[in-house]
Amino acid sequence: MSIIFVPPLIAVLLSKEIEKGFPLTEQEVNTIRDNATAIVVDANTALALVENRGYRDINPEKCWEEWADFRRDR
Repeated sequence: MSIIFVPPLIAVLLSKEIEKGFPLTEQEVNTIRDNATAIVVDANTALALVENRGYRDINPEKCWEEWADFRRDR
């Protein structure tokens, strides 16, 4: 089984950062992750959702690190 954020966690973080007008802190990123809406689906459904979306979401277990990488690379 896989956890899928709906909407994708990366989209929620980006929206919150734009709304804030400043970079999110690690605590804010973790709080947003902890309060985001997620569903549990089987592995095949998760793969299909990712392929349909066209991009990989942030791994919630490495949320801060992957968010920092995303921000640095954009």
